[in-house]
Amino acid sequence: MRMFKDSIHGYMPFSPKICAFIDTAHFQRLRFVKQLGTSYRVWPGAAHNRFEHCLGVAYLARCMAEHLKDQQPELGITDRDVECVQVAGLCHDLGHGPFSHVWDGQFIPAALPGKYWKHEDASEMMFDDLVVKNNIDLPENDIQFIKALIAGDPSSCSDNTEKPFLFEIVANRRNGIDVDKFDYIARDTKVTSDIASSICTDRLINCARVIEDQICYDIKDANMLFELCHTRYSLHKLIYSHKTARAIEYMIVDALLAAESVMHFAGYVTDPGRYLHLTDSIIELIQMSNDQNLTEAQAILNRITSRDLYKTVDYKVFTWDWKGHLRKFFNPEAIVSAARLHKPENDEERVALEELSNHHVIIDEVVLHYGMGNGNPVDSIRFYSKRKPQECSKAEPGDISSLMPATFGEVLLRIYTRDIRFFGLIQHGYRLILQGLPSSPEEELPTSGSDQPSTPTRFGAASPVRSSSGRVFSNNSFTTVKPGYVPPSPTAEHVKRKWEDGVLSPCKKLRSE
Repeated sequence: MRMFKDSIHGYMPFSPKICAFIDTAHFQRLRFVKQLGTSYRVWPGAAHNRFEHCLGVAYLARCMAEHLKDQQPELGITDRDVECVQVAGLCHDLGHGPFSHVWDGQFIPAALPGKYWKHEDASEMMFDDLVVKNNIDLPENDIQFIKALIAGDPSSCSDNTEKPFLFEIVANRRNGIDVDKFDYIARDTKVTSDIASSICTDRLINCARVIEDQICYDIKDANMLFELCHTRYSLHKLIYSHKTARAIEYMIVDALLAAESVMHFAGYVTDPGRYLHLTDSIIELIQMSNDQNLTEAQAILNRITSRDLYKTVDYKVFTWDWKGHLRKFFNPEAIVSAARLHKPENDEERVALEELSNHHVIIDEVVLHYGMGNGNPVDSIRFYSKRKPQECSKAEPGDISSLMPATFGEVLLRIYTRDIRFFGLIQHGYRLILQGLPSSPEEELPTSGSDQPSTPTRFGAASPVRSSSGRVFSNNSFTTVKPGYVPPSPTAEHVKRKWEDGVLSPCKKLRSE
């Protein structure tokens, strides 16, 4: 056994067979893919990679499988089952591309429109290639079983004799409670230090039981499991979807799209030999090139380095019923058209209005929830008690807490601009649309054949419209600026001059940035 020292789980033992997977180029590649993608550029301590996360998931997967095997021998869990579960935990993220979800969630859909592809597809491709290229001795049934465990989908396994509860260890589709979540929540909360976590993964694993072919937990741990789901939501809202991290994501995607005609990165998703070398280092490959066709991409990446980022113009949190509907109303074309309704007060505003285009507007829609959409994830978990260890049931509200939220999901809408010259104008256009929203997402805006003019000229409403919940779609008073407003930039010449002239103290300079 080889011992790996981990900052979260301490010493983790791995057998020679598991190390045969670890000591491959396919797995070692994960050392160079940041776990939190662009969040590392906001939290310098979040420098961990997919490599250590996958080691942690493999360790916890074995802990869970061995615990169930030892505590419930009647389940018939074999050493082969335990080993396959651990390999699945180890290899579940093999397919993550550069900057993790930025690659499969944003770049590939934009670079290859119409192609349905996700990182799980690449994980399966890379796992098959790893086994073949490194002569890993695995029966075909075991290979299929491991890939089905990674997907959490028993139906993708040709052998229907596999134990169904094993598919809930690495990727639990039933309620989302799995060792993948146990590891990344513990790891990410520790390195960002912005979210306190009182979740004890050892306790959850050691109290897990299989009842009615599903993994159940002690009712005493119901609050801890709810806290796990709440922490997931907090991580997504505060860390993964941080406004600056998201701005950098859009900049990296723009740079990759600008470089695609030269580098052809997108085509690597079906070529394991090339995908093997796709890591976060691709931005260095772009920056070090002398190809003149990469000038635009290099300029965007240089803006990230100098912190001249895309700016958040405005934001608003919408209720869950607006999910999937916001882009129907908020899109670059509509915002630019609404912004043009502004009557310029000076020549600078007039020129800005003439130059404003759809390219300058970014619509960012972030769906946030506890893990099961707008539902309470604890409703999907089954519990047992010390007095009835062979029976499982759903926890009722009074069994956990009476302080449960009324809703478990929301939609965060942000408006960004690629060019700060149009900051105020874009906000003005966005707010005209906001004021003209219908009372519910199912309602359509008036068409040109109605009494009111069609989009965007109807967005001149003098007062906001009430939503179906009775709340008002009001403007955000914390972000309000005038249509002609242009925010200062860290690289703006007037800031440089004031610094050089001694007008700005170090503290004032930091605030200006």
